[in-house]
Amino acid sequence: MGIDVISTHAKESLERIFFRATRSRLTMEAGDICEIAPAGAHGAHSPPDGNLVILTISGIAFRLLLILHYDEDERTQNYFLGEESERPFLEVFLEICNLCCGAVNQELLQYFPDLGMSTPYVLSARCIPYLEALKPEFLASYAVSINDAVSLGATICMCAHAPIDFVAEASAVEDTSGELELF
Repeated sequence: MGIDVISTHAKESLERIFFRATRSRLTMEAGDICEIAPAGAHGAHSPPDGNLVILTISGIAFRLLLILHYDEDERTQNYFLGEESERPFLEVFLEICNLCCGAVNQELLQYFPDLGMSTPYVLSARCIPYLEALKPEFLASYAVSINDAVSLGATICMCAHAPIDFVAEASAVEDTSGELELF
């Protein structure tokens, strides 16, 4: 499968798109600070007892897994639940993660028509080493910190079925309102 490659431009573009989505959709307030840095080893920031939210975007040319590593600790629950006390943490968190994946999907639709998203699901963080079994052409992990209080991990895993090469805009406007604009 030597012809199935993802260009450097495409990998950089995926990172930019994912970082924009993470900063705009995983933060709860406009003034929140979201820092993203490369993680050491794959899953190094995810303790064995943590969990993973798996989100998938698939198209004709590729399958992209966006994986968010989290612990259901008090800080994380307080940040994402806020004043929401009637709904369980996992329900709210999965909804937020799905919005993040949706933002990635929206940007990718500019370059790849006919993309589909899966419903998010949760696995144990002990599953992260098995990503290698998918033989991804692109696998990168990051440490995500929100307001120096909430720590998440993130992994991008892309398996290509055809050569992938595109360049995403470096300065795409982030829409954090969630509202549609009609012209």
